[in-house]
Amino acid sequence: MARTAVLGRLTWQVGTVTALREESSTARTIVVGLPRWPGHLAGQHVDVRLTAEDGYSAQRSYSIASAPANGNLELTVQRLPDGEVSSYLAGDLEVGYPLELRGPIGGWFVWEPDIQAPVMLVAGGSGVVPLMAMIRTREAAGNKAPFRLVYSVRSPDTELYKDELAERQRRGDGVDVTYVYTRTTPPGWPVPPGRINAEVLASAGWPADRHPAVFVCGPTPFVEAVANLLVNAGHSPGAVKTERFGPTGGKS
Repeated sequence: MARTAVLGRLTWQVGTVTALREESSTARTIVVGLPRWPGHLAGQHVDVRLTAEDGYSAQRSYSIASAPANGNLELTVQRLPDGEVSSYLAGDLEVGYPLELRGPIGGWFVWEPDIQAPVMLVAGGSGVVPLMAMIRTREAAGNKAPFRLVYSVRSPDTELYKDELAERQRRGDGVDVTYVYTRTTPPGWPVPPGRINAEVLASAGWPADRHPAVFVCGPTPFVEAVANLLVNAGHSPGAVKTERFGPTGGKS
């Protein structure tokens, strides 16, 4: 991958929405065709800008969900209450519409497929999006590093990529998924609702002596709590990479 993909390209370009997939009742994946897309690394994000006819504009940052590919990318957007950008992207945008964005952006929170160390992914809600890009990149590159994803969601109907993750589990392709439900569990679920804790991370993740690459993404309080638990369990602070969302749903 060219080094420019790591540093990001800060030139706005206009792509075309080529497909839409509903991921949940409040989230959808947007597939964007971009003739001048330089490619990206798993974990990077883009800025999206919407401009009204009167010239008013608003922009937000969204993680890339797809594996690197020239010419197109996927964004999964969670609609937020009163979110002026997310409401449009997750509700009103249609196939064939233009979409203005710039990127890729970011060089710290990335996973590259030449790394063979075990990988531990911890997601809170829509924080699973860039982690899904890592899972998909692993498969596309033929990387055999074992992945473990700990995915915290409020309830089963808020899960993103539910069918794809279930299929990966069924295939046994080296990506293990553990769900933590904070509000409502599926029928018959053996564990009551609750938050991720040290016991969950110890049983579902990798121990520190395996020296895994660790990526944590989600709302700021979630990320801080999980990072502290991991460091207290012996993981090196420098090995725990974090990405967090601000109150508007954009990246902080």
